[in-house]
Amino acid sequence: MRPNGLSRLILAFGLVAGASLGAAVAEERAVPASQAQVKLSFAPVAKVAGPAVVNVYSSKTIKVASSPLMDDPFFRQFFGGDMPGIGRQRERHQQSLGSGVIVDPSGLIVTNNHVIEDGDEVKVALADRRELDCDVVLKDEQLDLAVLKVRNPKEALPTLPLADSDQLQVGDLVLAIGNPFGVGQTVTQGIVSALARSQVGISDYQFFIQTDAAINPGNSGGALVDMDGKLVGINTAIFSRGGGSNGIGFAIPSNMVKVFVDSARRGGSAVELPWIGAELQPVTNDIAESLGLDRPSGVLITSILRKSPAEAAGLDAGDLVVAVDGIEVSDPRVFNYRLATKGVGNVARLTVNRAGKLIEVPVKLTAAPETTPREALTIDTRSPFMGATVANMSPAVAAEIGLTYRGQTGVVITAVAPGSPADRIGLQKGDIILSVNGNDITATKVLAAAAGADPLFWRVAIDRNGQILRMAFR
Repeated sequence: MRPNGLSRLILAFGLVAGASLGAAVAEERAVPASQAQVKLSFAPVAKVAGPAVVNVYSSKTIKVASSPLMDDPFFRQFFGGDMPGIGRQRERHQQSLGSGVIVDPSGLIVTNNHVIEDGDEVKVALADRRELDCDVVLKDEQLDLAVLKVRNPKEALPTLPLADSDQLQVGDLVLAIGNPFGVGQTVTQGIVSALARSQVGISDYQFFIQTDAAINPGNSGGALVDMDGKLVGINTAIFSRGGGSNGIGFAIPSNMVKVFVDSARRGGSAVELPWIGAELQPVTNDIAESLGLDRPSGVLITSILRKSPAEAAGLDAGDLVVAVDGIEVSDPRVFNYRLATKGVGNVARLTVNRAGKLIEVPVKLTAAPETTPREALTIDTRSPFMGATVANMSPAVAAEIGLTYRGQTGVVITAVAPGSPADRIGLQKGDIILSVNGNDITATKVLAAAAGADPLFWRVAIDRNGQILRMAFR
């Protein structure tokens, strides 16, 4: 979903949404049968869930040049820091505000990554107004999730149990609990508006719950709970006109949250997500017609990497995957979500349409391998690459930054410092640097050497999402 006109998707420090419902089975759901039932209160659910929802405060100190001219390495080359007031830097404090959910009595708290990203200090405020210092134990930009750990909790903290988000149905009642606009804990009520939203443009593992419960800035990382007081989602984003809630919010399902929290409990420094080594594409109407399907469905395998789990399982290019463990998949992001919630080390059973015949193919799920040592480094020499962090390409590196690995080699940009020369000339995370001044870039040390040169003119070729771009700078 691309921002345009008055409409935009807001992620900042607290755009939230979510919906999910879990414990009640289908036959127990019922429409209110009388006026008395309509007047029933949600207070018991809010009373149970509220104490486990916290406010999250993140702050960081950044240094900025006293003059924007000092951001330019070529200006510094000629004038240095000798001009009065030019070379000095000043400190500026940035703060963000969001919400979080306590999921373990020892003090594990789950929130959104964008709430605490790059924060030097993180604190949480409980519903009873106590403030506690926290450490970030795990975070992931792709999933937009983070787990915090309270430092030395003096007592067991209230928690929210996780529901099975796959049991949610459109129309189920949910409550959103968080801290909108920093006014304090707030509860809003709505229904699950839609499930399996995968075209939101937030994550590579998209399977968002959509809700109409009022979500506003500050709700990010807060709880979406069902009528049993269980966590069914983490509110993450809203679709907004004008910056406020318009009844379209999105939440990360609790089944994905469970995978993330379990990884934090194991002490992992990163979340291992399953990789099978197959390139996928959604099925359009034209593709469906060419395959003889009555409607678009499933995901089409377009290529298989050698020595990958997909090859070992016997999958072929042209296979149409219609379900994972009996659950239909509609596009590659939903497919990735199903594998992610299955977990590394397990076996996923894919239902495959091969030449019109349905077959079941078991695939062993493994983590993406690091076939080439990454040798990551940040370019700090005066060059167009200054401020870019780079690594040698491999399936593992591609998976971490959200790229589809097609056997690419060379050096990929994994991060770009805001305001750096690399940022100003338009280099982006995920760009693969192919050559500099006619010399092939085969490893990070080769790029570092090229960046240390001092040519009069820079000619750079990059691969951006399969498109070759050629750039020139003086």
